[in-house]
Amino acid sequence: MEKIWAGRTDGKIDAVADDFNSSIRVDSRMARQDITGSMAHAAMLGKQGIIPREDADKIIAALAEILSDIEEGKLAIDPRAEDIHSFVEATLTERIGEAGKKLHTARSRNDQVAVDTRMYLRDEAAETVELIRDLIRAIRDKAAENAEVVMPGYTHLQRAQPVSFAHHILAYAMMLIRDAGRIEDAARRMNLSPLGACALAGTTFPLDRKMTAKELGFDGPTLNSIDSVSDRDFCIELLGALSILMMHLSRFSEEIILWSSSEFGYVELDNAYSTGSSIMPQKKNPDMAELCRGKTGRVYGDLIALLTVMKGIPLAYNKDMQEDKEATFDGFDTAKVCLRVFAPMIGTMRVRADRMAEAAKGGFITATDLADYLAKRGVPFRTAYKLTGQIVAYCVKEGITADTIPLEKYKEFSPVFDSDLYPEIDPLTCMKKRLSEGGTAPESVMAQIGYIDSFLTR
Repeated sequence: MEKIWAGRTDGKIDAVADDFNSSIRVDSRMARQDITGSMAHAAMLGKQGIIPREDADKIIAALAEILSDIEEGKLAIDPRAEDIHSFVEATLTERIGEAGKKLHTARSRNDQVAVDTRMYLRDEAAETVELIRDLIRAIRDKAAENAEVVMPGYTHLQRAQPVSFAHHILAYAMMLIRDAGRIEDAARRMNLSPLGACALAGTTFPLDRKMTAKELGFDGPTLNSIDSVSDRDFCIELLGALSILMMHLSRFSEEIILWSSSEFGYVELDNAYSTGSSIMPQKKNPDMAELCRGKTGRVYGDLIALLTVMKGIPLAYNKDMQEDKEATFDGFDTAKVCLRVFAPMIGTMRVRADRMAEAAKGGFITATDLADYLAKRGVPFRTAYKLTGQIVAYCVKEGITADTIPLEKYKEFSPVFDSDLYPEIDPLTCMKKRLSEGGTAPESVMAQIGYIDSFLTR
């Protein structure tokens, strides 16, 4: 295939160097965006009288046919092509002759790839946000089923205070809402069209950049032609948002892995989202959660790779920037496959309320409520805190729990203790009493679910 840049050189290049230089294996997935962008460019060229309108119409019709042939499998993308842009242009010229060679008037591959990438990532961002919403919906439904299931809340992975299982997992829904917002914000900032910036300096042709921007769904054209072709902030920003998303999925995965172990036994994953061992027949492994946790490092790597590529290159376009797509595409591919498996994994997960309630009875997780009991009866909180610590130390020494200490013994610690103490330090009661906004009480949990519902229906 003849090189579209053959001119000063004869276009002949060493076979290994040619393969090294090629990006067709990566950017071929942007065929739709490349052809759509070219159709808008051709329409603008015809309208502005830069090329004859009949040639523009012929180009647009042929491009539509090429896109249809690719999507229907009638036309295979040639892996020997340098990139998707040269493949489409060569196919177009093959089909309509000299008119096809007019398409690239007032355009460079520099602004062409920039517009293709933005259009492609705009679609990827929208699809990823929808998958995030699916996962939020799965968490929301699981939370609604378990608003009164009590479990230990943890700090430092030590049992701390009683919370509901619903409240715990809704924390991840809140994180995911922010993740969706970050991706949408990045996509909004990205939604300006670089088409017409050409190689770096614009063009002498009377382009209508606003026309092509509107036709391609952009909010307007970019404002600086050098920035237009050398900016990859949008790729980096999207990878940053994906990295934070993956960090949240990894934390959730870690908890699922812990909770599904025999030591915790809080949840049981459905067989469809677990695997067995090749040698130990008793095993049921949380491989999907482990893979999500592991793939987080891969997305981090994509972000760091692109930051490293961009950190030292001068303006404007440099061939280094060809590395942008592989990293960014991989980041989206990885995040999306994790989201696709995560939502049904949560949706089919069985919650072991009995094991959680049993765990909530240990670890003295109602100690704060015991101190609050004293403080509400006039004991200074610091004194109440110290007395509660002494009671816990006594329980540890005797191998008992706070709810089994006789009232007479409690009165040895403080005369304000009375028989109304015991329901006050029941884990379920303690959880239900935390009615502060954003707290763990069922009423608060339902308010959080209401907020999530408003997000899901917007």
